[in-house]
Amino acid sequence: MKNHHARATFLVAGAATLFSINGIVAKWVMEAGLSPWRLTEIRSTGAALVLLLFMAARGRLSELKIARTDLPMLILFGIFGIAAVQSLYFFSILHLHVSLAILIQFTAPIWIVLYLRIFRRQKIAPLMWLGLASAFIGLLLIAQVWQGLKFDGAGLVASFADALALVIYFLMGRKLSERFTGEAMAIWGFSVTALLYGVILPWWSYPRSIFTKSVVLNGKLAGHHLPGWVLIIFVIFFGTVLPYTSVLIGVKHLSAQVTAVIGMLEPVLAGIWGWIFLRERLTTLELVGAVVVLIGIYISSFMAAELPSTEEVSHG
Repeated sequence: MKNHHARATFLVAGAATLFSINGIVAKWVMEAGLSPWRLTEIRSTGAALVLLLFMAARGRLSELKIARTDLPMLILFGIFGIAAVQSLYFFSILHLHVSLAILIQFTAPIWIVLYLRIFRRQKIAPLMWLGLASAFIGLLLIAQVWQGLKFDGAGLVASFADALALVIYFLMGRKLSERFTGEAMAIWGFSVTALLYGVILPWWSYPRSIFTKSVVLNGKLAGHHLPGWVLIIFVIFFGTVLPYTSVLIGVKHLSAQVTAVIGMLEPVLAGIWGWIFLRERLTTLELVGAVVVLIGIYISSFMAAELPSTEEVSHG
């Protein structure tokens, strides 16, 4: 059991690492002229195809078989857990200060714990509350949202809706993991997102010039260029396929709330990569915040390793 927990923790932490790196690469692609919506469309479509080919090559297509009663939940998982999480995040950062948008998004673990406590009437260990409080205070210190805030009604609504979508992603992912493998869940989720975007933004109008465009890099890589297709492949494989699948495999052995808390590593690591690659400065307060987040993640994960998952108590 402990080995499964350690492996799951490693997978989710690895996913947070890849997500944080992907943020830099995705930013380069969007600065080159590709809209966030089109980037979401191609990353989801590409991820679905890559995972489908992987499953076919491994002779595991049978894992994609579903009962008719599974279809509504898988569609909801794709719409809210995959498409909405990405789309609402991109919309929110267009209308709010990025730090505020990220802070609101990562209130998801708090809403998960409150949902389990109030609506599912599950007991939450005191260490989980302590870990959540520590991690959230750390995020406040990192984001420093009190400096130069830009409030926008639509942006605030989108950010809180994004946090809700993230809650759905973790809770539904945990529930679906009882019947499906992480790869199968990811294929269904990305396929639903790809179909949704294919209807809203037809492929025949896709700005194909981005694939051959020479994208300018910045920060310590200033002066260097890479073709758009190279960066998009990175976003699809390292920024989508690997991290999303890792989370969905990891949540099978962790509770949804612990998985979400470990995900708080992402903004911490994003700040580190920004310092390394983009020459962004890290203040003392941000470094203190990063340490506090790590302490909170450790407390929450340690609690989960020692106590039974609250989600294993009841599955209504």
